[in-house]
Amino acid sequence: MPVTDQDADPDAETGADTLVVATRAAATRAGRDLSELADQHGVTLESLLAVLRSERLDDRAARTVATEIAANALVAIRTATDDQRNRVLEPVVGAFARLQTDLRPLVRFGDLSVQFVEPPATGRALPGEVAHAARAIVRSAVLALVDAGESHRVRIQWDCDGRNLLVDIRDDGAGTLTEHDDVLRPIAERVTALDGRFAVSSTAGWGSELSVVLPLDPPAEPEPLDAVVALSRREREVLRLVASGARNRSIARELGISENTVKFHVSNLLRKAGAANRAELAALGR
Repeated sequence: MPVTDQDADPDAETGADTLVVATRAAATRAGRDLSELADQHGVTLESLLAVLRSERLDDRAARTVATEIAANALVAIRTATDDQRNRVLEPVVGAFARLQTDLRPLVRFGDLSVQFVEPPATGRALPGEVAHAARAIVRSAVLALVDAGESHRVRIQWDCDGRNLLVDIRDDGAGTLTEHDDVLRPIAERVTALDGRFAVSSTAGWGSELSVVLPLDPPAEPEPLDAVVALSRREREVLRLVASGARNRSIARELGISENTVKFHVSNLLRKAGAANRAELAALGR
């Protein structure tokens, strides 16, 4: 007899669901790291082009400055991984100073005038991931403005309200940017990944303002399922065993009930929890 979807054991999907979740998480981390590395390369290349095109430097001086920028970029790339692993918290002023260092060659030798408004020295230290993201967001925004070729002045401000890092970026461009522009999609995705908020306001002929709010604390852990949903004693027992990774056959043996009864309870738990699969249910039961 062929096996139908209704006959399929939820346990058979557990391993696949877990693998999918782990793969997606790894892909997200890899994509985030690749995006930040691309931003750093972009700033370096824009800085090199600004130096080579500068009319204020002769050939010898341009080669010297370009060599220094390239050498510093290589050192930064080689040490970036160790820095990210070892840094738990980063002073907000230090994080902002690193951003200024990243953008200094572009500001010094390019046609873009950038004003930096430093955060208060008393602001909370930033978690490493927030500091990295904030710098990457600003770099991405500046590169987008440079590529558009319409901005001559940019104002970058960081502030802290005790619970969030507040990032504000303003330019004097055409004032046509919106939150849905493809050029801003990497910024929106990075902000969303950190449970932050992102907004864009533009005035034609006057420029655009990008406002970013990044929480400094991780989101609160969800309450256990049995604390927010009414469960019977048997459902709580089944949920506990599902969360431990036990299969239906093991749960049935442990509780002295049939596998079909276990499947019935698991189906009810999935419905009550609003979980899409057994893996999500297990996570809610921990």
